[in-house]
Amino acid sequence: MVAGGAGGIGTATSVRLADEGAAVVVGDLNGDAALEVAARIEKDGGRAIACELDVSDDSSAAAGVRLAIDTFGGLDGLHANAADMSPETIGGDSDILDISLDVFDRTLDVNLRGHVLCTRHALPHLLERGGGALVYTSSAAAFVGEPQRPAYAISKSGLSALVRHIASKWGKSGIRANGVAPGLVLSEAAKASMGDAGDDFIAYALGITRSTRLGDPDDIAAMVAMLCSDDGAWINGQVVSVDGGATLR
Repeated sequence: MVAGGAGGIGTATSVRLADEGAAVVVGDLNGDAALEVAARIEKDGGRAIACELDVSDDSSAAAGVRLAIDTFGGLDGLHANAADMSPETIGGDSDILDISLDVFDRTLDVNLRGHVLCTRHALPHLLERGGGALVYTSSAAAFVGEPQRPAYAISKSGLSALVRHIASKWGKSGIRANGVAPGLVLSEAAKASMGDAGDDFIAYALGITRSTRLGDPDDIAAMVAMLCSDDGAWINGQVVSVDGGATLR
């Protein structure tokens, strides 16, 4: 199940998991986009089903997990990738003195609490099957210390605590929980959110990256797929930076 499975990283991850042989539930707040991704997967010979998924709503998160079980007979992994990147939310995430508490609450409601809700519904089924993988999309913002976007950074920092809690509590039961922390990934949504300052910001980001390019959604999908697979069997409780060397930890 990919929560936030349509658009940018979500699309790339849903497609990559299907290419690797997984049956994928593509859940997204944009139900039409989720249907398009699932149709693309099936056209290419994979197995997928779409659902409209609002991770901030407990019943919606529960329904997404139930759909996976009813359709494919069980659940082996969850990629929690949802975030509110709307202009009114991310655009209002200014600094801790000026940010509206409505923006702060909405950011944590989706980016952190929503991941908790998905986890609470998915984890019992993973335990019933003797183990499984939980992978969360974090961000370099969780640890670089930006002068803006405090709510976003706080929400992503909270995912690090969630990952470590799950690994510590249920690692011996076969559960692996990890995060992927992307740097600047040039998805269409990311470029649109930059507006007129996009070229300048891209040039700045490339300048502080120890790489010849910035990120592509497929870069993140590749790491998620590895962490969900047997190749990632001995990785647990980690937040892995996939950012071209922009951060060194």
